[in-house]
Amino acid sequence: MNIKRYFIFLSLCLPLCLHAQINYSTTLDISHGAALHIEARAAVLIDANTGTILYAKNPDDIIPPASLVKLMTMHIAMREIQEGRASYDEIIPITVESWAQSQPRNSSLMFLEPGQTVTLREILLGLAVASGNDAAVAVALRFAPSMRDFANLMTREARRMGLNVTRFVESSGISGTNITTAAEFASFCRQYVQMHPHSMEEFHSVQEFAYPLEINVLPRHSSRPRTITQDNRNSLLKTFPGVDGLKTGFIIESGFNIALTAQRDGTRFILVLLGGPSGRRGAIIRAGDSALLLNWAFDNFKTVHPNIEEIENVRLWKGKANNAVLRLLESPDFTAPVARAQNLYYEVFIPNQLIAPIPKDFPVGYLSISDDYGELSRTPLVTVEAYERGNAFKRFFHSIALLFKK
Repeated sequence: MNIKRYFIFLSLCLPLCLHAQINYSTTLDISHGAALHIEARAAVLIDANTGTILYAKNPDDIIPPASLVKLMTMHIAMREIQEGRASYDEIIPITVESWAQSQPRNSSLMFLEPGQTVTLREILLGLAVASGNDAAVAVALRFAPSMRDFANLMTREARRMGLNVTRFVESSGISGTNITTAAEFASFCRQYVQMHPHSMEEFHSVQEFAYPLEINVLPRHSSRPRTITQDNRNSLLKTFPGVDGLKTGFIIESGFNIALTAQRDGTRFILVLLGGPSGRRGAIIRAGDSALLLNWAFDNFKTVHPNIEEIENVRLWKGKANNAVLRLLESPDFTAPVARAQNLYYEVFIPNQLIAPIPKDFPVGYLSISDDYGELSRTPLVTVEAYERGNAFKRFFHSIALLFKK
């Protein structure tokens, strides 16, 4: 094929693709978000469906994630389950390393103990609800020979997910040398929610966790298992309508952190706050910051899910076929102000004539979605399949026709 023409065409369409990657946030008036005052050192609020950033404060500051690390620990475990290398119902051995008594002082605990019979599902609940550092060790040693190996696995997974700064040294978050940024962790949480949507109901929105139960302990202790019931540390599960996860965290090096998600009427937001004030009122301030930002987001923005039934075929020149079939490169969903997108209009824009040969997934233009007040979003269009050149006779007559079109 004509390589030069391919790259010229690509250069024309690349800005459209880049515009899609930033999810059209330039169409949104988010300036009034700058007036919001929060105590956390860093924050990022995004539309979980589109990835549009609605609010950011020091998004690239490097801060220890604390127990938010446990979300990556859970992600690794659930990925292994999805790929058939583990099972929710498998029994996890409790070693000296994962024993509650072996954890650092002031650790949050699930209260694991050697000799207990505990499933991976129970341990994931212990991570999500009780934020057990002992549970984090048990998961790490299930999927790697050592904590260092598991931490390296977590960091490699972070890189695969596009997180270039985030780094892990252990699986619980107690170390201040785990690092992330609000922007990167919000991106991770978005991918986490997309890959593990069931985890909201099964783990992160569970209000309390009781362990060990009679079935977990040795038979001689079954009459008195010493069950401890712990509330979910995410207080907004009870106080903010729509919140159904994810995780809180605190260590001295970071202050109070939270990764939070809430859904109402088809719109889901993800909020990450890092570096909240320490001290007696730290958890209350964290909850206040979270409620302030989520209320602002739901009051001002929504996710629009347009129903695009069909993209019309486009005329193809000098090819074996006479028309090219196109598809949307990604979902046409977009974020809009709550008062917009009442009546939607769609229009296909193809900036240049399509001339064979054209490869599969070649960018050719975009679908524009507008309402009565103007354009709201653009979604790139690409070819469904590769299109070969037609015979010499057809190419000759199409060349003549194109000259007249110019």
